Amino acid sequence: MKHVLFLVLLIGLGVSYADEAKKDKKNEWQGTTLTETTIKKIQQAQVKYKNCVGKEMQKKGYLKIESRSATDAIIKQCENVLSDMRQVYLDAKVPGVIADRQLKKMRITITRRVLKQLMFAEAANRAGVR
Repeated sequence: MKHVLFLVLLIGLGVSYADEAKKDKKNEWQGTTLTETTIKKIQQAQVKYKNCVGKEMQKKGYLKIESRSATDAIIKQCENVLSDMRQVYLDAKVPGVIADRQLKKMRITITRRVLKQLMFAEAANRAGVR
């Protein structure tokens, strides 16, 4: 009896796992490619985002507050540029999940760079170098 019950449970789990695999296929990008113009638009949006962050970092007010708070404020000021980049991805028929993952990766990378630079500037100010 225990063997039969175990076998039924095992089969049930296999069927539910197969259903999950089918659901995951919906969010998977099915081999489409981006055109050269789309790639250029994405690259231009990336440059625009980096320029926005760079311009925000040059403002003197951010040096007066704690580096993590300043980083958060800088990144929030440039969020609208990322939403424009997301729209470029969506116009190219890239699934939203993949576009969001790419934008999240870019945001995290830039945030780390900004935080590192602001922490360095904060340490230099405390040491009296600047």
